[in-house]
Amino acid sequence: MTPPRSRTWGRIGRTPVVRVRGRGSERVPMAGMTCYKPGERSRLIYRIREYRGRKGEPKGFGWRDFRDLVVRVHLQLGTPIVLVWDNVRLHLIAGMKDFIAANADWLTVFQLPTYAPGLNPTEGIWSLVKRDLGNLAAADLGQTTRAVKRRLKMLQYRPQVIDGCFAETGLRFGEAPPAATSVFTRGQVLAGRDQS
Repeated sequence: MTPPRSRTWGRIGRTPVVRVRGRGSERVPMAGMTCYKPGERSRLIYRIREYRGRKGEPKGFGWRDFRDLVVRVHLQLGTPIVLVWDNVRLHLIAGMKDFIAANADWLTVFQLPTYAPGLNPTEGIWSLVKRDLGNLAAADLGQTTRAVKRRLKMLQYRPQVIDGCFAETGLRFGEAPPAATSVFTRGQVLAGRDQS
């Protein structure tokens, strides 16, 4: 994914260019879940990792990382989970399917259609995060990571924004177990620095 970009003003005939130093291989992978339960405050639970381009360092999240995030959400919420996620390859591999089958007592999974970002409220969260980072000219990867964490933390304390992302999808709560929490998930990668 290319770095987020935004519009700005400039002189007629001159395109404004922000030059940053560094390689373009650094990234900030994110995985997150938006959690909804009728009558309760909506929640955002996420995990961030820095990728610096070092040899042997994982570029993003593996299926075990997603598994650990689901377990963390279950422990934090303390209720059964109805997980609705997209068809990212890591969600569909054998290890994840085995994990889902082994935890069927508290985990129910529904897959979204093949390409349906409009049905996933977590896409709205990533859009809000990237909107603020559009014109950030970070000096290093740490500055990008701090900006992402600050924005995600701000969204965690604004459940009305998380509710708005759910309302934008047009989805409604149906017949889920009364104690279950519906969770939507999506991983996202932001590039650390652009090479100009």
